[in-house]
Amino acid sequence: MPFVIAEPCIDVVDQACVRVCPVACIHFDAGKDRKLYIDPDECIDCGACEPVCPVEAIYDEFDLPTAWRKYADIDALWYRDPEAARARVAALKDGGR
Repeated sequence: MPFVIAEPCIDVVDQACVRVCPVACIHFDAGKDRKLYIDPDECIDCGACEPVCPVEAIYDEFDLPTAWRKYADIDALWYRDPEAARARVAALKDGGR
């Protein structure tokens, strides 16, 4: 099961996780995205990203807090339709849950 980047990453976009990922499966578009996204098809579930996140935004999908379960779908969506993922992040962060 892949790791997921949840709400605490929004508007932080610290890239420590990107630097330690051995398969380069964490991405974002600078200037467009408010959070980082883990590719669920590329993630090897190594967990290297989790301890380096300064805002504790990264979780194994099984351990994702209930309130943030939506972020598993959002991470996967970004790799198919980045604009739709960005809209969902904005709606969750700015428009409530």
